[in-house]
This record gives sequence, structure tokens and C-alpha cells, in this order.
Amino acid sequence: VQLQASGGGLVQTGDSLTLSCVVSGDTFSNYAMAWFRQAPGKEREFVAVRRRSGGRTYYADSVEGRFTISRDNAKNTVYLQMDSLKPEDTAVYYCAAGRPILSEIRTSRMYLYWGQGTQVTVSS
Repeated sequence: VQLQASGGGLVQTGDSLTLSCVVSGDTFSNYAMAWFRQAPGKEREFVAVRRRSGGRTYYADSVEGRFTISRDNAKNTVYLQMDSLKPEDTAVYYCAAGRPILSEIRTSRMYLYWGQGTQVTVSS
């Protein structure tokens, strides 16, 4: 399974940005799709996930209400719409695919496949 993330860039505080991640090599709908991020000097952290069945979504508290994860199974693509961006959102963003159990849906080790990362920089 291959994941290709794109859409990062340099934006200003309050701007919006949409990340995309295209999945190939397996049936997209078999996987929960998530976004994680890693800022310089920090550990990788969970951002959002959309489950494979039912499409229920979960978000980190820090992005709840500002970010929206969605998926288009026909296009094998997951999106992360990011609104009201803040400087603390600056990080490399990674998409991930897996079949996590619900209790660990925010845990990076539950995801088998990862994209290469796309840089998001929010200037103040």
C-alpha cells in the first residue's frame, strides 16, 4: 500500500489549507485513514481519523472545530481541511492507513502504512 500526501505550504495565521492523501495498492475502503503531525523537536501526534465503516471521525482536542477530515472512496483519497490555522499547527503532516481498534484509534503504532509527509508552516 502506498500513500502520497500533498497540499502543504506556507500560510499566515487564520488562513485555510487542504491536505490530500491518495492511496494505492489495496482497497481504500478497507482502512481507517488518519492524519498525524510532527513539529520540530516533538513527538508525532494524532490529528484526526475517519473510520472505514460508518465514517465516524475523531479529532485531537487542539484541532477540534478547526480541522475536518473527509474521504472519497471513489478517488481513494483522504482530505484534511484546516481552517483558522495557528502558528502551533506548524509541522510535517503525515497520512496513515490502518485497522486500529477503537480504544487505540489515536495511536500511531496502530497504523500500518504511512505517507511521506507534507510540510505545513503557519506564520504569525
